[in-house]
Amino acid sequence: MFRRVYLDNSATTPIDPDVVKEMLPYLTEKFGNPSSIHFFGQEARGAVDKARHRVADLINAKPNQIIFTSGGTESNNLAIRGLCEMNEKYGKHIITSRIEHPAVINVCEKLEEMGFEVTYLPVYGDGIVRVEDVSAAIREDTVLISLMMANNEIGTIQPVRKVGEIVKDCRKNGNKIWFHTDAVQAAGKIPIDVGEIGCDLLSLSAHKIYAPKGTGALYSGRGVRLKPQNLGGHQEREKRGGTENVPSIVALGKACELAREGLKTSFDRLRDLRETFEDGVKERIPGVIFNGKPDTRLPNISNVTFNHLEGEGILINLDMQGIAVSTGSACSSGSLEPSPIILALGQAEDLARGAVRFSFGKENTLEDVEYVLEVLPKAVENLRKLSPGYQSAPAV
Repeated sequence: MFRRVYLDNSATTPIDPDVVKEMLPYLTEKFGNPSSIHFFGQEARGAVDKARHRVADLINAKPNQIIFTSGGTESNNLAIRGLCEMNEKYGKHIITSRIEHPAVINVCEKLEEMGFEVTYLPVYGDGIVRVEDVSAAIREDTVLISLMMANNEIGTIQPVRKVGEIVKDCRKNGNKIWFHTDAVQAAGKIPIDVGEIGCDLLSLSAHKIYAPKGTGALYSGRGVRLKPQNLGGHQEREKRGGTENVPSIVALGKACELAREGLKTSFDRLRDLRETFEDGVKERIPGVIFNGKPDTRLPNISNVTFNHLEGEGILINLDMQGIAVSTGSACSSGSLEPSPIILALGQAEDLARGAVRFSFGKENTLEDVEYVLEVLPKAVENLRKLSPGYQSAPAV
């Protein structure tokens, strides 16, 4: 029997038992509709309000600045489309980066079809957007800057505070410009303070912080006007129509509370696991590249390029031995496309195809890392024996 090791926590996390315990009553006897004025409805309303306070506390916001959504994707849609469509009279230019999540990139591409112009900023070999590039891209008609707080594949933390300062200075000069950050991967991993960052909009997702899938939140700061994308009711201060998913909102609130209370301990533990893993890979496997700036990454993500290998081959091999990881590649009609994030770092396509993400979580242990370090070198060695060009290729 092999060991089961889940190292794909950046894709989704298991639900924390304390989160399950908190939400269960709202799946059974506490079933009221929060919009109803009777006891059952107000009981549910109280639970939603409590969760709103807990989410706000995680990012140092006010409860009335939190909008509950169906997840990070909807939060990004509401933030970007909602802001741009409501404020297009001030400008139709958007600034974002080439390493954003598809939930940002695809929304920007849709807005381009609607007449908006988008500047996609590059990153460099370290996976970081340059602040000077942000400044240089701003125009009189720039209405929104959307820059993720931390990348979902390589974990690089972006200079969002400095971008917030730039936006603040632009406003002093009379510009109508807003700042959104996708914090889906960062929440619960690093401290977040919307006041210090200076963002107007911030996206969160429940299933990245040990709560159920299908729930998220959007922070919307003072004076931000959004065009609703979900019509049909007066919920969420008329920003997002639809009956609230009370059990999952309760779960998100509890998960945010747990994340805030355990942030420092969690950060140190995850960083130690990641560094132990990376040290072991360096010692045992030649021809690897660790993607992203080493000292400016989330503590739980390690993205490794294995020279002259396909990431999918490593993924399948590890899965057969009980280890779950992921790649940035996507299978489509039988063809493999390298991760656009890894390509944005400047890696050639053949190298980019060999990128694998290992993402650690609260349930992982040192024994898990030791097992992976026992299995991974053998898997890489066996796969490289089948790689025609590896033996004669120069070392990376």
